[in-house]
Amino acid sequence: MMTISPTSGENNSLYMKSFRSLLLAAAAALPLGAAAQTLDIQLGKPGAPIQPTMYGIFFEDINFAADGGLYAELVKNRSFEFPQDALQGWKPFGRVEVRDDGPFDRNPHYVRLSDPGHPHKWTGLDNEGFFGIGLQAGATYRFSVWARVPEGGSAVLRVEFVDTASDGEQQFSVQERITVTSREWQRYEVLMTAAQTDPKATLRIFLQSRGVTVDLEHVSLFPTDTWKGHRNGMRKDLAQALADLHPGVFRFPGGCIVEGTDLATRYNWKNTVGPVENRPLNENRWEYTFPHRFYPDYFQSGGLGFFEFFQLSEEIGAEPLPILSCGLACQFQNDDPAAHVSVAELDPYIQDALDLIEFANGAPDTKWGALRAEMGHPAPFNLKFIGIGNEQWGPEYPERLEPFVKALRAAHPEIRIVGSSGPDSEGDKFDYLWPEMRRLGADLVDEHFYRPYEWFLSQGARYDNYDRKGPKVFAGEYACHARGRKRNHFYASLLEAAFMTGLERNADVVHMATYAPLFAHVEGWQWRPDLIWYDNLRSMRSASWHVQALYSEFRGERVLRTSVDGKPLCGAEGQDGLFASAVLDGPRVYVKVVNTSADPHPLTLRLSGLKKGVSAVPVQRVRFTTDKLFEDNTLDAPAQIAPVRGAFTAPVLSEAERAAAAGRKPTRAETRSTDRTLDITLAPYSFDVYVLELH
Repeated sequence: MMTISPTSGENNSLYMKSFRSLLLAAAAALPLGAAAQTLDIQLGKPGAPIQPTMYGIFFEDINFAADGGLYAELVKNRSFEFPQDALQGWKPFGRVEVRDDGPFDRNPHYVRLSDPGHPHKWTGLDNEGFFGIGLQAGATYRFSVWARVPEGGSAVLRVEFVDTASDGEQQFSVQERITVTSREWQRYEVLMTAAQTDPKATLRIFLQSRGVTVDLEHVSLFPTDTWKGHRNGMRKDLAQALADLHPGVFRFPGGCIVEGTDLATRYNWKNTVGPVENRPLNENRWEYTFPHRFYPDYFQSGGLGFFEFFQLSEEIGAEPLPILSCGLACQFQNDDPAAHVSVAELDPYIQDALDLIEFANGAPDTKWGALRAEMGHPAPFNLKFIGIGNEQWGPEYPERLEPFVKALRAAHPEIRIVGSSGPDSEGDKFDYLWPEMRRLGADLVDEHFYRPYEWFLSQGARYDNYDRKGPKVFAGEYACHARGRKRNHFYASLLEAAFMTGLERNADVVHMATYAPLFAHVEGWQWRPDLIWYDNLRSMRSASWHVQALYSEFRGERVLRTSVDGKPLCGAEGQDGLFASAVLDGPRVYVKVVNTSADPHPLTLRLSGLKKGVSAVPVQRVRFTTDKLFEDNTLDAPAQIAPVRGAFTAPVLSEAERAAAAGRKPTRAETRSTDRTLDITLAPYSFDVYVLELH
């Protein structure tokens, strides 16, 4: 690391020779004909504050993101409520009967296991889990079940971890027993330690006792080592991947599932709170939305509900942003106006929004605040934002949003309301809705864009001319979707990084941004690319995840104005495919530069407006690049594409020193200038973060 500052001997010939050698060496490293652009970074007058919510995450239950993903439950159809077949996910044997007068009114089904009628026959059930049940050798799992012996007495259940494909002498690797001792419904549990690693295990339950009948409901299997140790918890590696993004905002639960294919199957937050055993099943619209990626066993158990979302938000340090239905079913799937709630009948939907605020923030002596306290969180969750509607469009959206806005402003003026600009990044729907959001006084407007390479390359200056006095922007769903190459790959993530410089430069307008979708199971996806991929035991953070993580880590506090020849470096014509932004974070400066071209490029960083006596010291460079442009990390090679951190050793020169190094006498203005410059070289197809410290 070298820092060269003005000294009383700045005309010393030794210094001149040293400076000249450094510049010549830097020039020699560049391709012939390469000319350095100068990125001016204005330190004298920092710009807009960067919101803590700037970079966040968006969860939607698509690609088996909840059940079979983040939600750590390992049993599929645990309450026997799948509508087409109450035993879907189960293989019954012997005498098994499904009944519907169980102890939980919103999940009434259960199974009755009876004596098989012969001493050499058996009654029981196998559960296949979600693409199998993932077991890790040495890990402990909590098996639980609600059970009773309806005729009194007791009954023994034998619970096993089974490898049905085993060529050993026995299929089971672990065996435990539970004795059911009451004719009343009670919860029983046993801890089971996996003897072997198996991503495709089966859970098997035998009725071991003879001559008895036993009823089972809400059969559950969780790892004990969940995120933060919660019993109804999250899969630890996946929750950690969210925490490691250090998100400022967490939008949930969707997305299109908020709307529902029809209103009967929209996401209703009130069905996802309270005792987990009595949260009713809901169908998942992603079960059947894409017939070419069809999953007839994809439902929402509600186990990952609004309490869990709020709790996870708190634990990862993100502001919760719940999205609620505005009374419109998915407009992509419904042309008939009768599919939607009329404006005159919106009161229950508006009440849902008011009740949600009470659930999140209300005192423990209020109806919904009491439920939150009963669930284990007496303190409020400090909800500040609420979204009404997903990506609706046309006059039917603002006419429904308006009564929500009036009711929320009257009851909770402290809550900031998020509206929508529709499903498109531009065009008629977009152009209609933005003025409507201004008219209604939305605090933020949710923009969505899943767009190809050329769109991301052309949008570096998208927000430069937005109205500074209108609603703020929430870039709520975005990802680079290459034509004919939908798989995650590095080059797409690079273009996302380039686009994000424009979000950062315009932090006075853009207050939130969340990539989408968040999660995907490798055997259960409907949509790609996605931020985090996993199977039953492993997970992988994509190149796009690393881009999001770098922006979040180096978010900073204030925007610094950056320009080349007076214009933003935003991939415009003549800028060689370069994009840049810079921020101030206390005494540190973070400069982000993206080179989307195939050539290395020299770039001079000019630190303008430094106070007299302040020096700039290079601290670190983080470089994200690869020669595997159209590849990404995999479950087998989860770190093959990752940022590399290293020393940043460019000499920092005063204007006078730079002139002398070029072999000429400094001008009076150069001698007086407090500006500092340093030369860097950008690798082809790279995203760099440069860290400097001011002293």
